[in-house]
Amino acid sequence: MVRRPTPVELNELGVSDWDIWEKGISTFDYHYKEKEECYFLKGEAIISTREREHKIGKGDLVVFPEGLDCQWQITSPVKKQYRFS
Repeated sequence: MVRRPTPVELNELGVSDWDIWEKGISTFDYHYKEKEECYFLKGEAIISTREREHKIGKGDLVVFPEGLDCQWQITSPVKKQYRFS
């Protein structure tokens, strides 16, 4: 799920307290062992699953479900805040 949250929603989620992850332009496979929520501070990526592709970038709040297998293609260096649950 990808959406654009309001500042109020970001505050309610406590996004400013989440960890930060950064990665340069690259392509890699990833398996989510648990659910991840993340908020993109900068950059762009294309996330490919068996069903479809999702283009995500600055300002997007993304939820990756537990068990998801996907491929990340980072097209512009990414900086995101994230939490696993």
